Amino acid sequence: MTIQVPEAAGTIIKQLNTHGFEAYVVGGCVRDSLLGREPKDWDITTSAKPEQVKEIFARTVDTGIQHGTVTVLMEHEAYEVTTYRIDGEYVDGRHPASVEFTSNLLEDLKRRDFTINAMAYSDRDGLVDVFGGTGDLQGGIIRCVGNPMDRFHEDALRILRAIRFCAQLGFAIEEDTNKAISVIAPNMEKVSKERIAVELTKLLLSDYPEQMRAVFESGIAPYVSVHFPDAESGLYELEKLKQLPSNKHVRWTGFLRFLDQSEAAVILKELKLDNDTIDRVKTLTDFWRTEISASKPEIRKVMSMINASLFDELLEFQKVFLTGPYLKQLQTVSQYAGEIIRNGDCIRLKDMAITGKELIEAGIKPGPEMGEILETLFAEVLKKPENNTREYLLNYMNSRS
Repeated sequence: MTIQVPEAAGTIIKQLNTHGFEAYVVGGCVRDSLLGREPKDWDITTSAKPEQVKEIFARTVDTGIQHGTVTVLMEHEAYEVTTYRIDGEYVDGRHPASVEFTSNLLEDLKRRDFTINAMAYSDRDGLVDVFGGTGDLQGGIIRCVGNPMDRFHEDALRILRAIRFCAQLGFAIEEDTNKAISVIAPNMEKVSKERIAVELTKLLLSDYPEQMRAVFESGIAPYVSVHFPDAESGLYELEKLKQLPSNKHVRWTGFLRFLDQSEAAVILKELKLDNDTIDRVKTLTDFWRTEISASKPEIRKVMSMINASLFDELLEFQKVFLTGPYLKQLQTVSQYAGEIIRNGDCIRLKDMAITGKELIEAGIKPGPEMGEILETLFAEVLKKPENNTREYLLNYMNSRS
């Protein structure tokens, strides 16, 4: 079995071999290559100690040297090269208290999470698969290396990783591994919310977002965050999420769509997602059930309330989750929205032909009254964009005073 290793990674392995050390690409890149997928990263594992790696290569960065990792810069690419290691006791349910370097590849592979991630490869030695990873890839199985209770007790994030791999690969979790998930689920409280959010986001962005059901069925949900169980309503028609763009805020909205915007925001804040994502989800959860009239003034009004790109995503969202006669109306709304953009109609207050400065020059004092006048003028422009001229708006203002 041959894997096409990038030339630079192959050069690193050969140089390590030349200096008397073993070296292999390992983990996810091997898994993805065997599945015919394009690996994102090519990690290298070696019997060489970090200081020996640094002696061999001219350009290195100490990225995680206490855990044996040195980044080697080769042909404008960066490759993490990590010494074979044995992890010490996991005292916090997440990280080993100590790391011991070893010259034995098997010892290094034994500490990894799942069989499909515990394979190594080099052109010289071929595929090293001592835990049946290739068989599990062929069978579509997620199975822990060794005792699943031990693997999950060491690092509870592996529970979510197991479900996430199922979502990305369309696999199923092996029986003993699945049983251990339910037992060790409470340890999820020890995992940082940021790391949990990363796994859940990858799950939602996957080809099988319906695997989110496993988070609830396995009893993990209460340990994700305080209010995460409130999102259980989002499991209804979860399969429809795959019809949405593979976009973080859109997929999170799909999952949280039955909550109001404040409830959705609470969950996302507990998971420490970024403010931009939270704001976009709040907007989409607030608007997705709003049927938009097939009239340009009404469409401009809705467009004025939300970000331009979000409006397009709102229509896509409605096409997936709303039903009945409105779907036909949506086609017209989408057509009119395109015309509004192409015509350059004013749909933002800042794009109006008159500003607060000009109102002051016209004798209006800054304050609530000015705000009301600007809103009145903006409403007129949304109805009739051709009236967005300085002369017309000043006359319109004077005629109403």
